[in-house]
Amino acid sequence: MLDSIIFKTSRLKFQDPHCQNVVIPNGPVEEHCFAHSVLMDFETAKVKPLKLKYDTWRSSGALDVKGRLVSTGGYNNGSDTVRSLDICPSCEWKEYPGTLGNGTWYATQVTLADGRFMVFGGRDFPTYEFVPPEGQRKSKNQVNDFKFLRETHDPVENNLYPFVYLHTDGNLFIFANNLSVLLDPKINLIVHVFPVLPNGARSYPASGCSCMLPITLQPDEKRSVIQAEDLVCGGAAHDAFTLTDLNRPKVFPPATKDCGLIDISEMQKANWKILQMPSPRILGDAMVLPTGNVLLVNGTKSDSAGWDDARDPNMVPVLFSVSSSKFIELNPSTIPRMYHSSSAVLPDGKILIAGSNTNDGYLDVALFPTETRVEKFSPHYFDPALDPFRTEILFYKSAKKLTYGNQFEVRVFGGDQNLDMQKLQVNIYHTPFTTHGISMDQRMIRLGIYGVKKTLPQRTPPSLLFKHHPTETSLRPVITCSSWFIMGCLAAVQCGFK
Repeated sequence: MLDSIIFKTSRLKFQDPHCQNVVIPNGPVEEHCFAHSVLMDFETAKVKPLKLKYDTWRSSGALDVKGRLVSTGGYNNGSDTVRSLDICPSCEWKEYPGTLGNGTWYATQVTLADGRFMVFGGRDFPTYEFVPPEGQRKSKNQVNDFKFLRETHDPVENNLYPFVYLHTDGNLFIFANNLSVLLDPKINLIVHVFPVLPNGARSYPASGCSCMLPITLQPDEKRSVIQAEDLVCGGAAHDAFTLTDLNRPKVFPPATKDCGLIDISEMQKANWKILQMPSPRILGDAMVLPTGNVLLVNGTKSDSAGWDDARDPNMVPVLFSVSSSKFIELNPSTIPRMYHSSSAVLPDGKILIAGSNTNDGYLDVALFPTETRVEKFSPHYFDPALDPFRTEILFYKSAKKLTYGNQFEVRVFGGDQNLDMQKLQVNIYHTPFTTHGISMDQRMIRLGIYGVKKTLPQRTPPSLLFKHHPTETSLRPVITCSSWFIMGCLAAVQCGFK
């Protein structure tokens, strides 16, 4: 978890003698004694403070092919920094200032098919660049001007933190404001322009949320282009930030109530299908669940991103069914999760939800105090009535190492004995870097199953043996937010939150 160094203090102080000197551009050297990053064990709620010298506020990030967190950009002295973190008991951030050609703030990071990273956009920089290998520096002449980000810039931006997804053909689907294109990163050329998504802006500060729906593979995959659909939900009117943040008295226009769904693999035939949510939402998250459905959570029903620009929290999570394109409201939370809130899908299928700070700093006395509690949301599939139907992956009898492009076997235990084999799914999930309503690099693959075999051991319930085709590996979740999430409350047990 990440916080902003600019606040100087946090709610977690280093034990002596771990204060460190932080260099502020065009300012003095400051001594910082508070942690601005932690590694949290989401099972025990224990946190380990991590040292940071270069500000990660409103940065971007992703997990590399080795499972390390690689974060780019940020605020002030961190805007041109690349940093990496291995997951181990003694690991600390490795920081490389001056690595990026441009300073990036509110930029989006994406992983290419070859494992390299690209960074798109940021305040005052309608550009993109490739992230150099660890420890190397980039020069400004290696930064590419991106006309698309100039064209999507409103007077109040509305194109920061663009949604960027790796398409199944190797190109990049890029959505900003209300426009979207397909970029070939190998030749730096836009190869397709998609129709306008109507009804307002969808990018920061009119912060909608987005995800790519699960990509389904066939057992012997031979298609040149595999279907890929993108979902964009919520947002605000193009002038929402002006009305809310710049006007006095503030005006809080309603958020957008619809979603746009598009099959980007259809190219020339692609068009947006408009779907109506149960309630308006801005500043929310769109998380792909293990079932392949989408959870819309956090956010507000009106306003814009910005300090003190929120009044009407949307406390009701919504489940979007991919198969029926219908929305189902779930049990509400009791904790407002607004600007600077975040979420992540955990390995056990629960959702970690954290943060919320509409204040310029840590405030305990405010209309919406700085939120430092973390909670776990248990989706519908944790209903105890479903216990008899659950299966358990037998890791000790399954493949230990996956080789790209080859078959592998997974053995599962238990479940319904009358299970329809045609409805079996094997899904793998690439977890995102989540901040400000954007989940970078979130991706689910529904693997093609070559065959299923039932086994009938003498003394244990029957099990199933799958053979399927790999494409990606599952990685651990990462969150970045602007306010601390020390575990003041692990379990807010009410209305489905556990």
